[in-house]
Amino acid sequence: MMLHGFKSSKQDYTFGSWKVTAAKNHIMKSKDIERLADELNMPSLPEMLYGDNVLRIQHTDRYGIEFNAIDALKRVNNMEDTVKVACAQEWQESRAESEHAQEVLRPFDWTFTTDYRGTLLGEELQIKVTNTEERIDIEKLKAREHIMFFEEVLLFEDELHDHGVSMISVKIRVMPSSFFLLQRFFLRVDGVLIRVNDTRVYYEDGRNYMLREFSSRENTISELKNIPATFYTDPNEIAQHLTLRVTKCEKLELPVVHHETCQ
Repeated sequence: MMLHGFKSSKQDYTFGSWKVTAAKNHIMKSKDIERLADELNMPSLPEMLYGDNVLRIQHTDRYGIEFNAIDALKRVNNMEDTVKVACAQEWQESRAESEHAQEVLRPFDWTFTTDYRGTLLGEELQIKVTNTEERIDIEKLKAREHIMFFEEVLLFEDELHDHGVSMISVKIRVMPSSFFLLQRFFLRVDGVLIRVNDTRVYYEDGRNYMLREFSSRENTISELKNIPATFYTDPNEIAQHLTLRVTKCEKLELPVVHHETCQ
């Protein structure tokens, strides 16, 4: 679990034509959460929802990509309970009196699982998304290179009524010639399953595109019986032992800009 500070902060870091913005704010107030739950047509939202937190990468020509909690929640299944376990009913009943008590609680994904891969920015100039066979060179990322900027932003977290954890956070590191971003959704339903959905974005200076890779890994706890239980609470450790279920690799092609020059 990440440490929850109560001091709001906003950091900007500029490198070349790009600017990284990392904003960290307080947990959303209950009245704002209720309004948002209505907008998203969801009976309940995560206990710790940082609706104003954002990690944004934006070009001087205004296009880019950002990661925020509300768009992540828009990718949650609000019509179907995808994890059928005994504690799901208990969890929903525990929320009935505090949030939307007047509503009849209906099925929805109470684990808040999301396949969110970021929100593309830009109006006049837009990034074009295409499938690709090219992969992020992880070995290259392992090379020791000076990290000029690093930040991690928590988007939401919920302890599933003491039956586990559901959380999503995003972190970025900027090197002299590139940047690498990892957004991770981590779900552990105690005694049931562990799921990790990762989105990686990599950009190398001089290229006219970013690479974006999405992966989903999941196993039931019974399938992980040979893995030390201490790993279950560590997303970095357990992710290496989970079975890859889904992968999607994309090229985010940057728009070509023809700047007028004075004669």
